[in-house]
Amino acid sequence: MIPLKDYNPTTTFPFVTVILIAACVWIYFFVQPSGQSTFLERTAQDEVEDIRWTVRNAAIPCELVKGRPLTNGELVETFRDGDTTACQDDPRGQAFAPQKNVYVAALVSMFLHGGLLHLAGNMLFLWVFGNNIEDRLRPWWYVAFYLAGGVVATLAHVVLEPHSTVPVVGASGAIAAVMGAYLVLFPNAPILSIVPIFFLGFFTEISAKWLLGFWFVSQFFLSPNSGVAWAAHVGGFVFGVLVALVLRERLQPPPQALGWAAEPY
Repeated sequence: MIPLKDYNPTTTFPFVTVILIAACVWIYFFVQPSGQSTFLERTAQDEVEDIRWTVRNAAIPCELVKGRPLTNGELVETFRDGDTTACQDDPRGQAFAPQKNVYVAALVSMFLHGGLLHLAGNMLFLWVFGNNIEDRLRPWWYVAFYLAGGVVATLAHVVLEPHSTVPVVGASGAIAAVMGAYLVLFPNAPILSIVPIFFLGFFTEISAKWLLGFWFVSQFFLSPNSGVAWAAHVGGFVFGVLVALVLRERLQPPPQALGWAAEPY
């Protein structure tokens, strides 16, 4: 199910959510090499430059665990030989990106995306669910929550795959935290969604608890070869749920402020 919009009014304009979306879009099309060549014919050399740029800037589990950038040898083993766990306990050789701060990269990765569909999907989910969470948390706390959710999501992925030498990119973990908070605060909010079946799409309204619950459970059934960091999604979502549960009494708006029935939907 793909959410298109929710029927859940806000009291303020979601400036931070809009800025986050604009930042991700701008970085993809004007900073990332892959984004700049999205609509152009790509060569093998373009692909190599994309990989090099991503390794220099994105979070990589091995680097976070070891506290150092990948070596040239680990880079070659990963992307030439296909060994995605080429992390060495006693590395030899020169670092590929010696000036890289591997911890700052964990924040940078939240604003990088692996392709146009990846970007579009993430931004859609952020727009649908982010405005209401920003409205409840208020801007500065929302920023802190969003970034913390992204960091927790990355750490969840690192715990599951500590020897991985594959870069992790995307706002999915931070957005999953937003979705987890939405589930707690607005479980009955109606969400206009599209259900793709084969080559057709059917529009339907479904309460947030069913859509988000389905999304969460589906993460455990993703193919190991899908390239999706499902543990980051799960970690971010659980973080959002826990934060919202702790702060629910402070964040929950009065029933009369909601644009939908307070009864189960």
